[in-house]
Amino acid sequence: MHLAVLGSLESWYAADLRRAAAGEHKVTPLTFRQLAASVQSGGQAMIAGGFDLRQADAVLVRTMPPGSLEQVVFRMDVLGRLESEGRLVINPPRAVEAAVDKYLATARLQAVGLPVPRTVVCQTVGDAMQAMADLGGDVVVKPLFGSEGRGITRLNDEAVALRVFQTLVPLQAVLYVQEFIPHDGSDLRLLVVGDEILAMRRRNHADWRTNVARGATAEPFTPNAAMCGMAMAAAACLGAPLAGVDILPGRDGRLYVIEVNAVPGWKALAATLGVDVSRRVLDYIVDRIGR
Repeated sequence: MHLAVLGSLESWYAADLRRAAAGEHKVTPLTFRQLAASVQSGGQAMIAGGFDLRQADAVLVRTMPPGSLEQVVFRMDVLGRLESEGRLVINPPRAVEAAVDKYLATARLQAVGLPVPRTVVCQTVGDAMQAMADLGGDVVVKPLFGSEGRGITRLNDEAVALRVFQTLVPLQAVLYVQEFIPHDGSDLRLLVVGDEILAMRRRNHADWRTNVARGATAEPFTPNAAMCGMAMAAAACLGAPLAGVDILPGRDGRLYVIEVNAVPGWKALAATLGVDVSRRVLDYIVDRIGR
């Protein structure tokens, strides 16, 4: 198999996928900024760094870097064209688009019956302040696009919240306001790889955010059938066969699906479980190509 990996040329993931391939498969790392396309009378071409993406058996999307609206749309268009021609793209561009948009992802999760925190998405200071009151006065404000806990703020003081919202609105930000779910400082990351689930518990005693990137520690975790069912349903409703599903056990005894990442990392998970996750990902992609 020849796998094109869209991410960083120097990333741990590109190197680890090459290690896991062990000469059996070829892994070519590329970046989104290298993407180019041509449309001519003789046909079309989609190229990254001089490499014709059609020469790859599959394309793995390992990151979605920031960019202008035009850049992001063009990148998704190229992935969409590859998929429309029968190339395997993991995850599919529509899944990446849905997962990266917190409003759309949360709406889809709720629509299939998965428990999510109460959420209001709005664009004015007045609506945001009303949302804070309606959601109990203790909320988490998140950027609509983002991951690893970046830009997330907990607000439980009206004066502070007013200043935050007044700062964000002139920046043309969409205000994603979500009720804070009291918890014991830990959450669960379930990585869905096709029909397989690998899981760990993340704990952070210094911060209410439980991302490993924010200082949380990780430990192996065996999810029960209900948790596995939630993770599979969450990945399926977004169309992402490779997904990182974050589940938060609340102090109220309920489980909440907080987020679905369609470009999930697995470095911490592999180290925590002692599992060759990169090999599992490669095996899954080979299986999909053979179907």
